[in-house]
Amino acid sequence: ALRRGTAGRNAHRDLDAVCALFDTAARAEERTGGRGALNFLEEVDAQDIAADTLTRRTVRPDAVRLMTAHRSKGLEWSLVVVAGVQEGLWPDLRRRGSLLEADRIGRDGLAEPLTPGALLAEERRLFYVAATRARDRLVVTAVKAPADDGDQPSRFLSELGEEPKDVTGRPRRPLAVAALVAELRATTVDPEASDALRDAAARRLARLAALTDDEGQPLVPAAHPYRWWGLNEPTRSAVPLRDRDHPVVLSGSALDQLANTCALQWFLGREVKADAPATAAQGFGNVVHVLADEVASGRTPADLAVLMERLDSVWDALAFDAPWKSEQEKNNARVALERFLRWHTLDRTGRTPVATEHDFDVTLEAGEYEVRIRGSMDRVEQDEAGRAYVVDFKTGKQAPTASEVAAHPQLAVYQLAVERGALDEVFAGERPAPGGAELVHLRQAAPKREGGEAYPKVQAQEPLAGEWVGDLLATAAGRVLDEHFTPSPGQHCTNCTFRTSCSALPEGRQVLE
Repeated sequence: ALRRGTAGRNAHRDLDAVCALFDTAARAEERTGGRGALNFLEEVDAQDIAADTLTRRTVRPDAVRLMTAHRSKGLEWSLVVVAGVQEGLWPDLRRRGSLLEADRIGRDGLAEPLTPGALLAEERRLFYVAATRARDRLVVTAVKAPADDGDQPSRFLSELGEEPKDVTGRPRRPLAVAALVAELRATTVDPEASDALRDAAARRLARLAALTDDEGQPLVPAAHPYRWWGLNEPTRSAVPLRDRDHPVVLSGSALDQLANTCALQWFLGREVKADAPATAAQGFGNVVHVLADEVASGRTPADLAVLMERLDSVWDALAFDAPWKSEQEKNNARVALERFLRWHTLDRTGRTPVATEHDFDVTLEAGEYEVRIRGSMDRVEQDEAGRAYVVDFKTGKQAPTASEVAAHPQLAVYQLAVERGALDEVFAGERPAPGGAELVHLRQAAPKREGGEAYPKVQAQEPLAGEWVGDLLATAAGRVLDEHFTPSPGQHCTNCTFRTSCSALPEGRQVLE
């Protein structure tokens, strides 16, 4: 089985068959208490195994029947197609033996394996059976590769008495129902097609849409117009998304999406409210944030055992795909809390915490727009110079690059909020200067020179300089007010909920266009 290739696949199949036989025998042993091998074999032989693809089924008289050449013996049809008549398949001169060599069992005991000559004769007879099932028309297909070592037609083709016809190139569409329906649908709305052709395409679609199975379910549901997209004109709202006379309300994460990531993703997620439900990963982050807040505020001691006890009390409320995943993520949460505690007790050049989970709401001027920024700061610290330093805890598995942190919109918004008075009440009514901000990645280890696995990765942003943040705010506000939400492909597309509604991706284009 470890050889790979055809021999390996056959060995895997044989091993699966043996394991299935042993499992069946074990169940029979448990059920009957041991009745002997012969009784067991009789029971297996008497079973009607529904999963057997070769079992005869009810046949629809107007359907295409797909079967092996062996199963076609004794049957006839007006049209028969024998496909894939390739050398190596017709004839297939490999030994028919399997791991159990059941093919050698005969009435008189074990028979000798067939010789290559006998196998060739048996394969010729089988091909003859397949070809003679046609009363009126027989179609035989094969593939011929340009290279000699590629696929080649079977030697049996020359025995049919007809010269094979070469058909080069690919078909104009895949030979499948979905492709046929797509071509018919396109023809019905093609302004360059003749009226007769469009009418014929519509009638054929109607016939396909009317086909149902034995239970009345449609066989080709995509043929019916109620499954078509793009038949109605795009809807428009007379009410603007935002009132231009009021400030545009944004958060730090929204600013990042609108200006740097994807405006369409922001619109569909935040405005249409079509984002996916909260995931277990988000629940993981919420729990860790709450515990970090409790430690920083003094409500919970900075003790790992206490934090894990608090974690145990809420962990089962999080939904995971499997118990092993829950256990894995719980271990990750423990590591994240250990890193947080070490970071929390670390001497960070004289910085002391002054607030946690601090909500803010400030209005900023951004070019011709007013932008209202609302959000929450995970942690605020005061440095030795009396400046405000904002900390944002992250529990995701990805971290931005150093250049991205320098222009990180969310950290920049925090610093702008400090400049506009978001922390005045925390600093006894005084307006502190922003001293910078940082991301603390609790899921990711620090570089070795900064402590390694025991500490979280920290990425700092210097105090703001220049007008780049104002430009970002103006760009984001302009896109919201102008209602231009164009997609911007990038790495964020990988886990985007709206791939099938995005014209920038193949999944969305085939739906929208």
